[in-house]
Amino acid sequence: MSEPAIVVENLSKKYKIGLRARANRTFREAVTDAIKAPFRRLRALREKSNGEDTIWALKDVSFAVQPGEVVGIIGRNGAGKSTLLKILSRITEPTIGRALIRGRVRSLLEVGTGFHPELTGRENIYLNGAILGMKKTEIDSKFDEIIAFAEVEKFLDTPVKRYSSGMYVRLAFAVAAHLEPEILIVDEVLAVGDASFQKKCLGKMGETARGGRTVIFVSHNMPSIQQMCSRAILLNEGKIVAADSTDRVVAAYLAGAATTASAADLSLLPPARRRGTGVAQFVRIELFGADGRMAQEIRFGEPLVVRLHIWAKKAIDRVVFGFSFVAANGTEVMGTTAHDGGMPNSLEAGMQIFTCEVRPMILCPGHYYIRAAIFRQGEMFDYIDEMIGFDVLNAAFDLASAPANHLVGHIYIPFRWQHEQASQRAR
Repeated sequence: MSEPAIVVENLSKKYKIGLRARANRTFREAVTDAIKAPFRRLRALREKSNGEDTIWALKDVSFAVQPGEVVGIIGRNGAGKSTLLKILSRITEPTIGRALIRGRVRSLLEVGTGFHPELTGRENIYLNGAILGMKKTEIDSKFDEIIAFAEVEKFLDTPVKRYSSGMYVRLAFAVAAHLEPEILIVDEVLAVGDASFQKKCLGKMGETARGGRTVIFVSHNMPSIQQMCSRAILLNEGKIVAADSTDRVVAAYLAGAATTASAADLSLLPPARRRGTGVAQFVRIELFGADGRMAQEIRFGEPLVVRLHIWAKKAIDRVVFGFSFVAANGTEVMGTTAHDGGMPNSLEAGMQIFTCEVRPMILCPGHYYIRAAIFRQGEMFDYIDEMIGFDVLNAAFDLASAPANHLVGHIYIPFRWQHEQASQRAR
């Protein structure tokens, strides 16, 4: 058996927090600071002994990845995923332990790193390729393929500062993705661009994996993790809490993802649980059942009402916002946007409330959670993957005479069956 491509042994990473230098503004402040300095040092030593000025982003992480294996790394924001990838990419050093890498590594951690806004797309391809370790002849051989993948032919000789954010990230990913590493480390590239480009990214990732290269893949998109990875590792607070087959690890992650409730105050959500510019944000979500009361359990075949409270710092046009239902295994079952209900594609400044009625509930019995987003092309304002969870229960009555406890899948669609004897048709 060949040696592992990646070996991580007792890896730990500690960061100092709360330390910030401040320049003296006056002579009096300089003298005062000098007098106080010994006392500050004593206080700092006490805090250090209590571990109050440090945080362990990773703690005693160990695993191995075989050549040609595709491994997913999952966990909430702040779990230590990005720190782990930076160590594997040699961007930062571990505090304790080691990471042994066998093979040429290429990392897609921050798409667009190395792009200069004053240079053209063409110039940035060569600049970024050089930064990523490509020779000019290698870039030349890949140039047409990179441009075709990014779909920016018309703007190739335009400075990238004039690109839209979507064009920028497409070109940046295309450059990085067309390298030929033995080990590819990817962090959340599927959050880049529109749906069609995300599909292209995933396809390119799959092509790399099928070519026998080792892939470490970080994503919050559980179906993509399940599609791409043979096994997965779940991180929580810097520690490995599960390492097994992808389906088992995803199930463990989702089991603790969204709290089942009838309402959630999203303004209290930790920053690590959401992403976006914050120009517009969800501040509250409420679920109502058939009787008009808030409910966390909805009976199959009965209505569900979802009420979203959105706050915007300023008026925003060309905006899209909505939510989707996600099954316990991470499958995004169905979704809707406010435009589906005839709402305008804009948000006014201030607080607004939007209500969506789902009548009847055609989700099959089981546990689900709600994912929601506010965005426009190339710009994410707010995205919450695990907003709130709820349960769909077996109904006291059957929807269209269908026994709810026999339903398979996630969505009920009415079917009509007929029966006749073959001998009768022959006559």
